[in-house]
Amino acid sequence: MLVQDFDFDLPEELIAQEPPAERSGARMLQLNRRTGAFRDSVFLDLPSLLNEGDLLVLNNSRVIPARLFAHRSVRKGQQPPTGMIEVLLTEQISEWEWRALVRPGRKVGVGEMLHFTAPQEASSAPMLQAEVVARGEFGERVLRFTPCGDFWGALDRLGHIPLPPYIHRNDAAADRERYQTVYAEQRGSVAAPTAGLHFTPEVLARLRARGVRIAFVTLHVGLGTFAPLRVERVEEIRLHAERYTLPAETAEELNAAQREGRRVIAAGTTTVRTLEHCALRAGGAPLEAHSGVTSIFLSPGSEFRLVQAMLTNFHLPQSSLLMLVSAFAGRENVLAAYRHAVASRYRFFSYGDCMFIS
Repeated sequence: MLVQDFDFDLPEELIAQEPPAERSGARMLQLNRRTGAFRDSVFLDLPSLLNEGDLLVLNNSRVIPARLFAHRSVRKGQQPPTGMIEVLLTEQISEWEWRALVRPGRKVGVGEMLHFTAPQEASSAPMLQAEVVARGEFGERVLRFTPCGDFWGALDRLGHIPLPPYIHRNDAAADRERYQTVYAEQRGSVAAPTAGLHFTPEVLARLRARGVRIAFVTLHVGLGTFAPLRVERVEEIRLHAERYTLPAETAEELNAAQREGRRVIAAGTTTVRTLEHCALRAGGAPLEAHSGVTSIFLSPGSEFRLVQAMLTNFHLPQSSLLMLVSAFAGRENVLAAYRHAVASRYRFFSYGDCMFIS
């Protein structure tokens, strides 16, 4: 199977550049994965589509202000380097070490020091400093930050919300709240689990009032969200590993739902990947609380052991996430639904509309 088999035509103007006026105001396309039938609705219809006893699982990872700008050190006997270096933190390796994407990467070598200073305080001492300690492909580096008293506080002051590259604007103050789910708790993602952006406390309350059970996992979205697929065949795709946690109470909820024949519904592809990785790891045994890393890739032919329905946003052409959705609902069903969404002027990607697949 080829990556290009998951292509579709998308007019540029359908890529949402701003969130909807109301967080829960998205349109929602319902897709029956068995018949391929679809119908138009709105996200606020979601509670009416779930049943008493259904288990809805959400990803509570929190997006960090991971996009930074740095100056390079002046080297002895050389001219001061010009221009800012853009740094996107992608994964925390240890207390002070991070993987990052650096641009322009060709300028930044191993052993260099990067200095991060607030723009309005350019003449003052840097709030953060990091040494480049390793070099990877496609602009990837490993940075070791100089220990400081309040790293996260400095990151909050210096960093920008890392909006995806298809949003053609700088991040705004409002993105700090809108590019974040209302239940985000565990900081570590460099992209939002976007299906969760539609939920509000009121919608969650309506779901609970219907008897829907709600549980949480954590998967920190990393480099895989930004890295393009650089192969032609689906079988050659290898995803970057991402860190996840399955809490004890969620494992218990999932085990009970399976015993009692109740539906497990995942909000977002990050939640789907976490649950299916954990089910594969358990090998048919009851799930247990644990943390780890996953690089699971779900494509047509993959088996789904836990998830029976999902809420998801619309994904990029030729992307691993579109392949995951196609694995769940069938490639032809999904591409037909996407063609309808384009013709009906749905809004696409992170700040766009959503699908409920059952």
